[in-house]
Amino acid sequence: MFKQKRYAVMMVTNILLVTVVVFLVSGIIPENFSNQKGRQIFMWGVVFVVFTAVSLLFHKVSFLLVDKLRKRTFFSGENSIISEFLDKLRLCYSLDDFYEIIGTVLEEKGDCSVLFIDKRKDFVLYNSPDKLTCKKEVLRILDQNFPDSWPEGCHFLGDNFGIVSDEKTARGFFFVYDHRQFYVFCRYTKLFDPFLYDPLYREFTRFFRRARTIDDLAEISELSSEWNQLADTQRSFLPPVMPTIEKLSVAAYYRPLVNVSGDYYSVLPISRTKTLLMLGDVSGKGLAAALVMGLVMNTVKILDNKEDLPNMIRSVDKAIKGMKLQDKYTVLFLGIVDTANMTIRYVNASMSDPLIISRSADGYKIKPLTSNCSLVGIIELDDVTVAEQRLFRGDVILMASDGVSEVMDESGEELGNTKLYEDTIKSSAAKGPQEFIDDVVNLVFSYNGGRKLRDDLTMMVAKVEG
Repeated sequence: MFKQKRYAVMMVTNILLVTVVVFLVSGIIPENFSNQKGRQIFMWGVVFVVFTAVSLLFHKVSFLLVDKLRKRTFFSGENSIISEFLDKLRLCYSLDDFYEIIGTVLEEKGDCSVLFIDKRKDFVLYNSPDKLTCKKEVLRILDQNFPDSWPEGCHFLGDNFGIVSDEKTARGFFFVYDHRQFYVFCRYTKLFDPFLYDPLYREFTRFFRRARTIDDLAEISELSSEWNQLADTQRSFLPPVMPTIEKLSVAAYYRPLVNVSGDYYSVLPISRTKTLLMLGDVSGKGLAAALVMGLVMNTVKILDNKEDLPNMIRSVDKAIKGMKLQDKYTVLFLGIVDTANMTIRYVNASMSDPLIISRSADGYKIKPLTSNCSLVGIIELDDVTVAEQRLFRGDVILMASDGVSEVMDESGEELGNTKLYEDTIKSSAAKGPQEFIDDVVNLVFSYNGGRKLRDDLTMMVAKVEG
């Protein structure tokens, strides 16, 4: 067999190497070897060079001989069937590829009978047609002899479908890996070189790890495509462009942490002088948050009376609770800007950041639109009250999710607690809404220092033109 033949080749080449080296060294070193130290070093240096050169030569010859022996052993006769199957298995990336080489190599060329079983599911994945492995009695014996708990590795089968320790008496072999059993029955199994089984089993396990990785990547790709479609659908709920509103200009910024988000905003003109502004944030991330976001947006959109803010809050609350998601809720700001009466009527359901930046004689001042309602969608709501603030020409209304104010610097301090944030929004209040947003966004990213953000960023800014 190959292992013994390879050992013989290596032994012969090593013996020849030693013989040649001894002959050369005896010819190089004279009988009256000089005691001069310099001459000794020179002579031993010559010996070392000769030994190295001859060793490399014999190593090359040995490699060529072993390679020739390997090709002659593995790619001729019965071994060529297993070798071809092994080579093609290296290029398999799916079960379909695997089944194809079983048919073309093991069955057609090797006249083998193959059975492939997923023991975890107790399901036959592949069975050679009209052969030994189709017999019910054979299937019954194999199932009885080799349960799912059978150890992984390569095993040999005897005449009665039991285990034999000597492959020379085997009529087949089977591999066990990851709850799968792969049986190959062949009348000339004893002629296969034992050296082939270890590399074949290793490649068998590599194939399934490779196929699983490819399946996972395909699933991720498919999921990514679905998530992208969901993200596109979610964005369709948001205003594609801001409406043109008399005496009121509006801009928004939306950056989800992942492709879908629980943040949302909308601008809905009610009349020529009244506009509903909405911005909110659903708890959590992912699909559930995206679904609640769409539900909230749709609920507000279909309500006829958009001036009835308490009813709007209760409708959103009822819709979220109707989904029975248990841990999902939203914080939400609803404000109706009236440019005729120069007021904003609002309900702030636990949003932390709504502000009015108003110009005064000694500079800009910040007026918070404080919370006057609890979380929506998870607890019982008390009476919903509507607050009102006076507006003046040039006032800026800032609504933002907590991803803006809670971004941290390297020391862990939140941006919303700093004078830098206050000074930035005051100094930007004289600008248009889009320029105001640009300033705040630039501040967020510079304050974060290029680190990965931890939350969605959503802002909407409205400026009263008067």
